[in-house]
Amino acid sequence: MKIHHLNLGSLRTIEPTGDTLAPAPAVCHGLLVETDDRGLVLVEAGLGLTDVRDPGQSLDHDWTTMAEPILDPAQTAIRQVTGLGHDVADVRHIVLTHLDVDHSGGLPDFPHARIHLLEAELTAALAEAPSRRYRPAHWAHGPKWTVYGSGGDDWSGLPGARPLEGLPPDILLVPLPGHSAGHAGVAVRDGDRWLLHAGDSYFYHRELDLDEPHGHPLMDVLQQQAQVDEAGRLSTQDRLRTLVREHGDHVTVVCAHDPWELDRRT
Repeated sequence: MKIHHLNLGSLRTIEPTGDTLAPAPAVCHGLLVETDDRGLVLVEAGLGLTDVRDPGQSLDHDWTTMAEPILDPAQTAIRQVTGLGHDVADVRHIVLTHLDVDHSGGLPDFPHARIHLLEAELTAALAEAPSRRYRPAHWAHGPKWTVYGSGGDDWSGLPGARPLEGLPPDILLVPLPGHSAGHAGVAVRDGDRWLLHAGDSYFYHRELDLDEPHGHPLMDVLQQQAQVDEAGRLSTQDRLRTLVREHGDHVTVVCAHDPWELDRRT
């Protein structure tokens, strides 16, 4: 399999803390996975064409004011898929860490795709929408939902991992609770290693530092405002640090919004 790292939507510019890195716009880090025989798999849908064309209708005003999205059609998944020489219909599956606005906006651009996510996340989104985080415009087309409940196996010290229907066992959905009602990570085999897209389990690379972990002053506020379970979120971060410590020789972890992580992968 081949993995492409994509920015599916630039957001407001943030500054690093204690690093020599330059300020950079926060990102919506997604993946495009070329499988051997199952077509293309999109991990996260980012912001879509509907969001770009009509943000007043598709996006929440308060979220837009806070996040300051660039709203560039060239950054949408559909434009990047075709830019890589693929047909839109080749994207047969989309795997979501959760349904927050900046992770699900591109769903209408792939109406034929099968959407994989945890059942608890879909239940919460349908019950709470419209809200700042859940926008009905992103699923008004009637997606082909495939949801997953309890169960699964241990994966690199993380419980509840499970393979996805219609996909090879090289792609797994891994529950990472705390940020939203059914938040998960997506593990993808990358040669002899694994890549874990941890979604919004953390927002800033130094949160997984093994010696002196610390957050980002702005990103911490956003995490605390969005979390549904603080204890669960902090426990998830502890598990991720343990994963990096014990399995970092064969697992790489990335999150959804850190621009410097994305820069290292592209």
